[in-house]
Amino acid sequence: MSGHEEEFVAEAFKTNWIAPLGPNVDGFENDLAKYNNIKHVAALSSGTAAIHLALILLGIKENDEVLVSTFTFSATINPIIYQKAIPILIESEADTWNMSPKFLEEAIIDRLSKDKKPKAILLVHLYGMPAKMQEIMEISEKYDIPIIEDAAEALGSKYDNKALGTFGELGIFSFNGNKIITTSGGGALVSDNKEYIDEARFLATQARDNAPHYQHSHIGYNYRMSNVCAGIGRGQMMVIDKRVQQRRAMYDYYNECFSQIEGISLLEEPSEHFFSNRWLTTILVNKEKTNGITREEIRLKLEEENIESRPLWKPMHLQPIFSVYPYYGDSLSDKLFEDGLCLPSGSNLNDDNLTRISKALDSILS
Repeated sequence: MSGHEEEFVAEAFKTNWIAPLGPNVDGFENDLAKYNNIKHVAALSSGTAAIHLALILLGIKENDEVLVSTFTFSATINPIIYQKAIPILIESEADTWNMSPKFLEEAIIDRLSKDKKPKAILLVHLYGMPAKMQEIMEISEKYDIPIIEDAAEALGSKYDNKALGTFGELGIFSFNGNKIITTSGGGALVSDNKEYIDEARFLATQARDNAPHYQHSHIGYNYRMSNVCAGIGRGQMMVIDKRVQQRRAMYDYYNECFSQIEGISLLEEPSEHFFSNRWLTTILVNKEKTNGITREEIRLKLEEENIESRPLWKPMHLQPIFSVYPYYGDSLSDKLFEDGLCLPSGSNLNDDNLTRISKALDSILS
């Protein structure tokens, strides 16, 4: 917490404006629009809700195909299933761990050969690292397939100095409790297309028609953010740049810790075009160079010291519920899952915490 959140939340209580919508919601949407240089924002109950509405706005229906990153959290894929559509799982590339332009185009060509043109590209900026947006945008334009950006983990990240989430037709952010800023639970849908965001707000408030009574001509959803949660978000937005700075400093700290240790590598920004918020610092463990020490051994040893770490996301094509869907790739993310570890990266870690973590890691690997 920044300390500013209480002011906005107290104002919500003082004015008795507790329910969804209100001045804090309007203010939070304006803060996000200004920060990301995007015209229109709808504050919602979760990032998942934002993805769901984005799919609806692009007309995704039953049996439609959506090209989507396989190396992600299930919340990216679930809304596709809500729409009874078909996820087409696309493998990562090694430079960013995000959607591979090569396999994306291969998948599109193959689906077209089967007379099945995908309706959308849903890509993820994993752990805050930008995807290869120039190549992916070119493919999107070449085949006329709109992009939804899952920037749930990437608020504050940029590609060519442009905020992630603002390249595609629609972008989404998450403010869940583990994200770089939080509203305790929440998300946002962003776009330069006013009609999309107007429609999203309508659908997110139970699709209530403009009438003096409760009248409904469409199926709607209870997806809007409360004025209290938005107040937390307003306080958090006052320190977003500081949070990005803290996370990037943490990455630098870990990078220095591992600089003299063979077999441990961190994900680097591929070039000056990429700017990551370093939401989480992650490592890959090459057991051939660490005297046989594996990612899982490191995780368990840290756990013994009451230090939580976590494997990288298990790819969607390996998940029991999603393994039946088409997959295009070379199993790179299988290896990333096997060898990768997320290190403690919270903004509230202090110098003592980091020293304890680095000593534990040194003890394990030395």
